Amino acid sequence: MEETLKTTCLHDSHVALGAQMSPFGGFDMPIQYSGIIDEHNAVRHRCGMFDVSHMGEVLVTGSGSEEFVGHIFTNDVRGIPAGKILYGMMLYPDGGVVDDLLVYRLADDRWLLVVNASNIGKDFEWIQKQSDGYDVKVENLSDFYGEIALQGPLAEKTALDVFGLDLQDLVFYTFRELPYQAHAGLENVSQDGNGLSLDGESIIVSRTGYTGEDGFEFYASFAVIRDIWERLLAAGVTPCGLGCRDTLRFEVGLPLYGHELSAEISPIEAGLGMFVKMDKPEFIGKDAIERQKACGVTRKIVGIELKDKAIPRAGYPVEADGQQIGEVTTGYNSISTGKSVCMALIKKEFSAPGTEVCVRIRKKVFPGTVCKKKFYEKNYKK
Repeated sequence: MEETLKTTCLHDSHVALGAQMSPFGGFDMPIQYSGIIDEHNAVRHRCGMFDVSHMGEVLVTGSGSEEFVGHIFTNDVRGIPAGKILYGMMLYPDGGVVDDLLVYRLADDRWLLVVNASNIGKDFEWIQKQSDGYDVKVENLSDFYGEIALQGPLAEKTALDVFGLDLQDLVFYTFRELPYQAHAGLENVSQDGNGLSLDGESIIVSRTGYTGEDGFEFYASFAVIRDIWERLLAAGVTPCGLGCRDTLRFEVGLPLYGHELSAEISPIEAGLGMFVKMDKPEFIGKDAIERQKACGVTRKIVGIELKDKAIPRAGYPVEADGQQIGEVTTGYNSISTGKSVCMALIKKEFSAPGTEVCVRIRKKVFPGTVCKKKFYEKNYKK
């Protein structure tokens, strides 16, 4: 049976702009408009915007919310102030990853969990199941939020010029919000804040992104998101599709669930142990991670630079000494560096920088060298 794709609140605009559309995470999403290279360079050197309304939002409220979020999340949320964001993962008991996500502390007893589009249903079911015994309420608000990511070195100036939003004091991984009205059928979750408003409507603005560049993410009602998008378009901001979102995140070593993280790939194998806080009293999967740290893992996500101009795609075998030692998780001819590079999950004994390996691309074998998985330096404003 053919899958019925969801659409975001900006779908009509994508079609009107002539975007190349394709299924992603259950949504009909724009892959490119003017072209992946043009859009990629716009974000690296100027400013671009993405419709990321397909992302999921789960609200956790209640007196037990801090304890509960800490129970399901690998990073340490204890005592972080309202307005702070943390990146981390939800784990299965065996250490595999349910999803990687952002956690926004809206208030003492109110948290927003932003999850990957392809995992919304699975994540919400998992979070609900784990909430038994905690004084919390878990709500899936994914169908009520739209989201735009404004990314690039001119993002801060653009927000000021287009909306009059002065965001220079908003530091990396923090956000501001204003009260907002409850959506139909949901309890009122508004709260006084010191955030920003656009034409009387409230929004959440965070200094976050998925490109390695400075930028912001806007969460709001569909009507406000459409207004933000149209104003940015009128100001000449480049609309960008998911194609360059992937090339941008890949170049700076950011993982994509289902590629560098999954139920079969742990945070330790992915090199993301810094987001798993072992000094916390407990969290789901902690015992498994402790065993991995004590015994060591047998696989590791690494970067590989090929000597030839070939494109190593996800799933292509990585070989050494005449044997397969792993496979590519993401690969491109890097737009920013001009190099043929990939991330790959390989046997740990071959993971040292400088190790000679090969990637099999169809019937040919291309030599390469293990390197850092950050092929391009991030340019965040700290």
